[in-house]
Amino acid sequence: MKKADVKLLEKLNYHYNAFDKSKISPDPLEFLHRYNNYFDIEISGIISSTFAFGNIKQIMTILEKLHKIMGVSPYKFILKFDREKHAKKFVNIYHRFYSSNDIIAFFETLRDVYITYGSLRYLFILYFFEKDVSLKSAISFFCENLSNILSKHSEVTIGTKFMFPSPNKGSACKRMNLFLRWMIRKDELDFGLWDEISPSLLFIPIDTHIAKISKELKLTSKKIVNWGMVEEITNNLKKYDANDPIKYDFALCHLGMRKEQF
Repeated sequence: MKKADVKLLEKLNYHYNAFDKSKISPDPLEFLHRYNNYFDIEISGIISSTFAFGNIKQIMTILEKLHKIMGVSPYKFILKFDREKHAKKFVNIYHRFYSSNDIIAFFETLRDVYITYGSLRYLFILYFFEKDVSLKSAISFFCENLSNILSKHSEVTIGTKFMFPSPNKGSACKRMNLFLRWMIRKDELDFGLWDEISPSLLFIPIDTHIAKISKELKLTSKKIVNWGMVEEITNNLKKYDANDPIKYDFALCHLGMRKEQF
């Protein structure tokens, strides 16, 4: 390893260790840590990641509202979710270009998944094979399935079209990669609930902070945030930890959010 690479590795590991659970706030991941039940964590995870766009204050505000609506058990709420019964709870609940109706359709989609498949995990691994060297194909099938279920509950809107983009169409899939990081990696931040999938297969969730710092660290030469950038940054991070390259995501993102120096 070149001297410059050794220096970068030292800094990456320093920041990874520095950003422990005590520094989790503000982050949508906080909501998952409210629960101990597997299904509550998984549902909080897909909801928290799906709404993880916009500024952090907006994100934390809408997630607080949604988790308050769901109460002590997101899992029980989702299983019993009924549009006619619960629609009034979502009056004036919206986020950026997710309308109240988009959000209701999203909750109906989650209900259908849990009734039909038992969990998001089971739906995902239907398209995951041990021989896979990447999660790209599994992510594509997973997002397309969720989009198909969502389409049964809502006409296509700007919001519903945005919920589950596919890497096959070039999307960076930031929010889905974030959800998968929480479910597959395991340390004091991430949960490792989907333990049949190796963290080595994960992709970096790219937001503006990750894109900016990755360009500064020469982890990417690309200018446009898309799936190509995702693969390039991920492959470069594998030089520093081939088994768990995405472990650096939280620290790099929060350095950017907090405007701290790398």
